[in-house]
Amino acid sequence: MSYYINTIISMEYDKAIDYVKEALKTEGFGVISEIDIQDKLKEKLDVDFKKYKILGACNPGYAYQALQKEDKIGTMLPCNVIVQEVGENKIEVAAVDPIASMQAVENSELGSIALDIQEKLKKVIISL
Repeated sequence: MSYYINTIISMEYDKAIDYVKEALKTEGFGVISEIDIQDKLKEKLDVDFKKYKILGACNPGYAYQALQKEDKIGTMLPCNVIVQEVGENKIEVAAVDPIASMQAVENSELGSIALDIQEKLKKVIISL
């Protein structure tokens, strides 16, 4: 089983970031964090790296449900979605597969929540 869901889109990188955020919003996710890996690696290691952002996506309703079932699940939140430039106007968008990540958590009550989130993230990726 793959630990991510992905697609490649043809678009300028900065426009792709906005496009992905809007697609996430359509499925009830908000972006609560953004990490610009290219900038951080330049700042911390003085190395050049491709355009690569990690978007921390959260669906508050599902996050609340999961936290009610398992109070340590916050270690796996939010759902990370990466947007990386893989070629000129070629952007890969990949989201964590919550089913794969939840396998490590031994709580059967999280299964339906993870399945619902997986379906929503798949819809986001397919919609791109």
